[in-house]
Amino acid sequence: MFSDRTNWKLAQNRFTLAIEEARARGEKLLDLTASNPTRVGLQYDAARIVSAFGSPHVLDYDPQAKGLLSAREAVADYYRDEHGVENADAERIVLTTSTSEGYSFVFRLLCNAGDELLVPKPSYPLFEFLADLQDVKLVPYPLIYDHGWQMDFPSLEAAVTARTRGVVIVHPNNPTGSYAQLSELASLNAFCQSHGLALIVDEVFLDYSLDEKAHASFAANGEALTFTLSGLSKISALPQMKVAWIATSGPRAETDEAVARLEVIADTYLSMRSEEHTSELQSHHDL
Repeated sequence: MFSDRTNWKLAQNRFTLAIEEARARGEKLLDLTASNPTRVGLQYDAARIVSAFGSPHVLDYDPQAKGLLSAREAVADYYRDEHGVENADAERIVLTTSTSEGYSFVFRLLCNAGDELLVPKPSYPLFEFLADLQDVKLVPYPLIYDHGWQMDFPSLEAAVTARTRGVVIVHPNNPTGSYAQLSELASLNAFCQSHGLALIVDEVFLDYSLDEKAHASFAANGEALTFTLSGLSKISALPQMKVAWIATSGPRAETDEAVARLEVIADTYLSMRSEEHTSELQSHHDL
């Protein structure tokens, strides 16, 4: 009755079971895997957040396939003000409800059924579910450790095939916490140009570097077609604020066509309603 693409092992893993059993016994735990910032004692400006939902404009339906312009302009301002991306353009930004939805849009844009994407290993297990749902095959490439984590370009070259459509980068990576280095960018762009591939870059934790240093955003990359994914929920540590986006950059002709196709995909799934979150996006760095 059910499709093969949803034939997942759904049983809880041993770690989750152990945590639940310990809590049931009333044991005090310090769970370092906790990922919900609203449950770990962070203090929020509650009045300011709640007031963002008080706008009468939420009663008006103004469908815009890429998302409301005011919200997209706030995203462009974030890249300009926080990461120095001077050419950030609201017209090349598409809003989604989550980065997962953003991945699905980009996977659909780039891949026919059975096409391949190169993904880092180790990396986030969510990719496997997203790829299954989009009928995409994931091909891993290793991250190697030598005075820090880095991409293994010989392995990338060995992994690419005629069905490869793009390279996924998590910046910073989960679980290593490592960022793609500026020294790797030229090699990445050359690799993508030589094989006709796109870059798909997850930057949801870009602002959370352990060394407290600023790291460049791929949204400024203009040498290869690049889709940079991020969202308000991670930037502001507010997981209930479901506004995310795809920022497209790269060669002009490829970027224009990609954005036009993404707009049709977004319009097919109906417009993202996000005006009520715009003021929070504009002031995320004050939270």
